[in-house]
Amino acid sequence: MIDHMSTYTTDYLAAKSFYQAVFSVLGYSLQIELVAEWNHDFPTQRMCAFGVDGQFTFWLIETKEKFTPRHVAFSAASRSAVVQFHDQALQHGGTDNGEPGLRPMYQEHYYAAFAIDVDGNNVEAVCHLPE
Repeated sequence: MIDHMSTYTTDYLAAKSFYQAVFSVLGYSLQIELVAEWNHDFPTQRMCAFGVDGQFTFWLIETKEKFTPRHVAFSAASRSAVVQFHDQALQHGGTDNGEPGLRPMYQEHYYAAFAIDVDGNNVEAVCHLPE
């Protein structure tokens, strides 16, 4: 359903480092990085996109002002990847918002972990496979 989405940061380098770390365990990588020279109001605005195989799925865009935090869940191929995601999030400036574990109130095999990123977004990795 979703082709791509964006989130925003006032600390581009910290946020980029955070997402590179958490995405590395989920199989996503940096696909492109740009400076928005065309943006007359913010010509030094940095942005990058993460995904797989040339797909620009998750954009990180620098802003001058804070924004309303968001929630986004990323697919994990295994429960161990969920644990690794959570570990990387905490090691790269994130804060715990839900340790890795089952969330049977959502679905029987919903195994997830939550962290607050450097900009206050609630990010999640989830695996729907049984152990």
